[in-house]
This record gives sequence, structure tokens and C-alpha cells, in this order.
Amino acid sequence: MDSDEGVSLPWIHKHLMVPWNDMRKGDCCGRFEAISAGYYCKSCDFFAHKKCGDEASESIQHPSHSIHPLWLQSIPHKNVCNLCGSKFVDIYYRCEICNFNVDLHCAKYPPPEVIDVSVTHPHKLTLFKKRITFDCDAKCGKRGDYEFAYKCHECDDISFHVDCVWNQLEVEHPLEVNHSYHSVHALKLLTGQPPEYSDGKCRLCGKKVDKVFYHCSSCNFTLDMCCVLNPPQQSLLDLRAHDHQLSLVPRLDSFTCNACGLKGDRSPYVCFQCDFKIHQDCLGLPRIINITRHDHRISRTSVLGVVGSVCGVCRKKVDWTYGGYSCQRCPGYVVHSKCATRQDVWNEKELEGVPEEIEDIEPYIVIDENTIQHFSHKEHYLRLNVNGVLYEVSKRCNACIHPIGLQSFYDCIDCDFVLHQNCAAHPKNRWHMLHSEQLTLVTNEVVMIDGDLLSLCYGEEEGSGKYWCDICEKETNPETWFYKAHSAIFHKECVVGDFSGLMPRTTIEYLDRSFEVVLNDGTTRPFCKGCESRCIYPIILKLLGNSDTYFCSDKCIC
Repeated sequence: MDSDEGVSLPWIHKHLMVPWNDMRKGDCCGRFEAISAGYYCKSCDFFAHKKCGDEASESIQHPSHSIHPLWLQSIPHKNVCNLCGSKFVDIYYRCEICNFNVDLHCAKYPPPEVIDVSVTHPHKLTLFKKRITFDCDAKCGKRGDYEFAYKCHECDDISFHVDCVWNQLEVEHPLEVNHSYHSVHALKLLTGQPPEYSDGKCRLCGKKVDKVFYHCSSCNFTLDMCCVLNPPQQSLLDLRAHDHQLSLVPRLDSFTCNACGLKGDRSPYVCFQCDFKIHQDCLGLPRIINITRHDHRISRTSVLGVVGSVCGVCRKKVDWTYGGYSCQRCPGYVVHSKCATRQDVWNEKELEGVPEEIEDIEPYIVIDENTIQHFSHKEHYLRLNVNGVLYEVSKRCNACIHPIGLQSFYDCIDCDFVLHQNCAAHPKNRWHMLHSEQLTLVTNEVVMIDGDLLSLCYGEEEGSGKYWCDICEKETNPETWFYKAHSAIFHKECVVGDFSGLMPRTTIEYLDRSFEVVLNDGTTRPFCKGCESRCIYPIILKLLGNSDTYFCSDKCIC
């Protein structure tokens, strides 16, 4: 059923889907189709063929199981098709009474019990409906791993994958095609592993071919199903990529892409007028984007022109004669095209035509040269204290919770609120390499890793022997994360503890009880009520109303 918002296929997928053309395998049946039309759910990256979506029904009567109807299931669950033995996860027909399952492909094209394929084997083959492990004699290069097989009763130890013997390729795809990118010879349909003399990749897109592809043995020319059924344009004019018309050159050819500066080995788009060459997947590079490594937008340019520059993401040298991304606000800041569009760097949002909002990211208002009003403490002014002589142990920063120490700090004129000068300067919004969207500085959540004097390490230490934690005096595993200071080693848990994100001298409500957050820095460490041992962690909890009831960890309270 179509609606203004999308297509509803309740038996196939729980979300609304949109009409879509895609040459990938369908998530519906796990197969390729000759027609690319289908339906797509972007939030789930789920693609269903139009044929599967339109023909699927709530239930079917199937000749392989005539005693009961089979009901369509779309709940992800690992199952095995009772007709072909293949595994499937998402969509299938099922009889709950008999525990009988059929995948969508076998519902339309059930494999025969006995088959005669003289090209593959001179004798008749029988479908062996027990899941076994075997070496396929079709020379597909893949081992049968606990699945059904076609076997020959006249020959000992002869087995074939079901797909290597029974498939609908002759129905779905012609055995030979004449293709516009290889007009000298017809391309033949092959299954299984590509020939050993080939590189196993599609000549046009460079992707590794699946087990179904077309090939010309005379020219060692291979195309995957996507490029056969939906080939790239032979010529195009895309002003976002280049000012002139580009033509696809379908041959193996080592070149350097003018858009990204990286090497390519086949089928570039070329402008013969400018000697301009570009990867096919670089045609769609976005024009204006935000990345997690920089606070401003960056724009794509055809020639960077910044001599001796270094990429702001990978920190490697950038060839200024090729294209990339640069920041209009920060002269000299450049990024490789491929680095800028990495999945962990870019949020896949094209910002061309989107007005750039002027954000108020300043964390405080300057009152005078020594006084500010910080956004996290608007009720009072903060006064600057330039430190460097007296080590402040009793005061802790309300932002990072570390002691003030020898650092300069702002303290409140009217209360105990304190901020390191550096912590006070953190902007309210910024981009960070660990997240693809902009982060906002909040004042009601804090996290601390106590790494002032310790180094967080991972991996086995040099030498041999056992290592012992200097806090709990128990053995450590140097192959996991641990803290190290000179010759001392500490469990990560012993250094941080469960309550390291809480501000000392505050009170919290936890499990219907009230606790005071306490610094465990006295000359004598209190006993924990839960584990009945000395509290070893730097921050612990004390039960309000009881002067000697302490808890050192979350487990001890529970």
C-alpha cells in the first residue's frame, strides 16, 4: 500500500519503505534480480526486490508441505530452509506446527529432488536433505559447511552445493550478453570462483565479483551483475566534479585521481581536453561539509594550492596540486578528500545551500579583566586567581573534578563554585573525533579518568613474570588495560573506582538511600560495610546519618 510518506509492506518490513533502484542482493531472498526496482528502508539499510515485495503474501500453500499453510515471518531469527538447506535470517515462510521453513527463493523455485545436469556431472544427482560438510566437486572453491548437497549414487564421494547445480540463472539472466563496454566479444555467464588468471574484480567498478558474473576469456574482461544490468554512464557533464564533459575509459590503467590525489588502477572518467582523471566514486564528493576534526565548515576545491601542508585528519603530507578540502576561515587547514569523507569523520550531510548558523559558543561573558560570568554558573560572578606557588588540595574544579593544584582558577565571589581557568574556556559546542555529530557541553553530567600522574597502557609488558596491583595487591593481567607509573602497576578499576564521576562533598540519592560523596584521602582508610575490607578507591560513599557506614563500590551497596 502506497502513502504520501512511503510504501507499507507489513509482511516484509516493519517500517515504511520508499521505491528504490539497487543492484545489490535483496535482503528479502538473498539473491540478485535482473530488474533493479525494489523498496528500501534507509533507517535499517534494508532492500527488498519489487517482485518479492509485491508477490509476498501473509500465507501460502506450498507443494513441499501440503498438509498445512506456510506463514510469512519477518522476525530476524537464524533458521535453515528445509528445501535447500541454506541459512537465512530475516524473511521466510514457516509452519509452526511442523517446524518447517522455506526461504523466499525456494518458495518460488524449489530445488528438484533429482536433477540431470550433464555439463556438471554425467550422472543424475539426488538432493541429500541432511546437513553435511563436504568439498564441492563443481570447483567453486568453497567448502560445503553443514548444508544440503546434491550427491551422485553411482560415484563415491561426489557432492555439489545446491546453488552450483540448481539455479534459475538461465531464467533470470541470459547465458551470454553483448555489452556496450565490451562490444568485440559476447560476455558469458559464469558462477562460482572467477578464473585463476583474472584479478577477480569488475573491470568497471573494481569491486570483487560475487559467485554470479559475466566474463570474456579472450580479453580477461569481467563485469559484476551490477555493472551488467546498470552500467555507469559512458559520458557525463557534472559541473560539481569538472567544468567539461567526462568520458569513461573501461580499461586497466594506472592513474592518479585529480579529485583525491590517490592512485587508481582501472576505468577512470577522463577529460581529454584537460588531461583530468577522476575515480568513479569521487564524482559524488560533497561540496561543503562539517568534519569531526575541525570546528568550521570545510569546502571542496579542485586544487588545494597550499604548499607543504599536512592533512588535518591523518597528519600526512598533502600534494597541493590535487583536489581536497580546505577551511575558508583557517588559512592552511586542508584535508585529503578521502580522509574528509571517512565514515568516522563525516556525518554524510551535504551542506551546500544550507545557511551557516552563527553559533554562540563562548562559554562566558567578560565583566572585567579579572571577572567573568560563566554559562554554567550564571547566578554569580567568578573571579580569576593566578596560581603557581600554593598547591590547592582542598579545592576541586566543578568541571573536571581534579584538584586545582598549581593551576590558575576562577572561584565564585559568593559560593564555593570553582573552575580551572582552562576548563572555564571550553566552548559550549564543538566537534570531536569520537562522534560524528556536534557535541554540546552540559553541566549536569561529569566523567573523570584520573590520569594526571598515571599512564593508561594496554598490551603485555616487556620481560616475564607476574605483575601485582600496588593498590589491592592482587595479580594483574598486563594483556588488558592497566595504569602504570614508573615501576608501579595498578588495575584500571582500582585507580578509577565506581564513583569517580561524583563530586566530593555533595550528596546523592541511590537505591532509596542518601549518601555523601567522600574523598578517601585520610591517613586511615575506613572499612567498607559491604565487602568488610579497607576502602581502596579514591572516592567512596558514606551513608548519611551514620558516621561510620562507608561503601567503596556499587557492588558493595547492592
